[in-house]
Amino acid sequence: MQQLSLGFSPCPNDTFIFHALVHGLVACPGFAFRERLEDVETLNRLALEGALDVSKVSSHLLGFIRDDYCLLRAGGALGRGCGPLVVSARHGAMGELRGKRIAVPGRYTTAYLLLRLFDPALDDIVFLPFHEIMGAVRRGEADAGVIIHESRFTYADYGLARLLDLGEWWELETGHPLPLGGIAARRSLGSAAIAAIDRALRASVAYAQAHPGAADAYIRAHSQEMSDEVCAAHVGLYVNDFSLDLGAEGEAAVTTLLARAEAAGLVPPSAGNLFAP
Repeated sequence: MQQLSLGFSPCPNDTFIFHALVHGLVACPGFAFRERLEDVETLNRLALEGALDVSKVSSHLLGFIRDDYCLLRAGGALGRGCGPLVVSARHGAMGELRGKRIAVPGRYTTAYLLLRLFDPALDDIVFLPFHEIMGAVRRGEADAGVIIHESRFTYADYGLARLLDLGEWWELETGHPLPLGGIAARRSLGSAAIAAIDRALRASVAYAQAHPGAADAYIRAHSQEMSDEVCAAHVGLYVNDFSLDLGAEGEAAVTTLLARAEAAGLVPPSAGNLFAP
């Protein structure tokens, strides 16, 4: 049996999606998975180094690794109404942020890419782990922050106000749902192995959706600082039909994001097919 390294985040949507796969509740004949849970930017950097066989990554990072990794059709985070938010304690409009320091959750995150696509002049950037951004903005260490994950549900508790929903902007700008991240597999695994992993991952998502509560203990073990309500809201926001299969609509969204990033000079060009064979 071939052992594969599998990276995903401890966020509730990922632990919900991967629970059945890593606990042997769905089959992936010939393969076993060695899980590695890290925050999304750490996963991005590990994939950039080629350190993981299969990993959750930001859609932004796909622009840098697509020659070595392909994008699976199952397991991703893509949808509507789920975008990163720009928040501030001291400013009331995006036009006030030029020349101001903005905290973002990592160089390769889709949140950072969206901010640069929205306004390239917002260029005084500090990179922080996503869970440190709201505190930094509240303390005045940054003038604004781009927040992701469960921060969407708790920023008001920090005295912060929303200036912009970057997902809403993207949807109005393109008509597409927002591709936040997806599951990348090393191309060197071969097309048969990649297809088997994609099928198993789709089965893992389907299992989680068909067995409400089955993953609760696993989710809670990795999100102890969150309330049950926030965990449920997190899963409800980021897990949807696109998590089972990107479909034509999801593929178009990812393709559009990377095409715009290429045109802006934010990712290197590539003529290859991004998606799994």
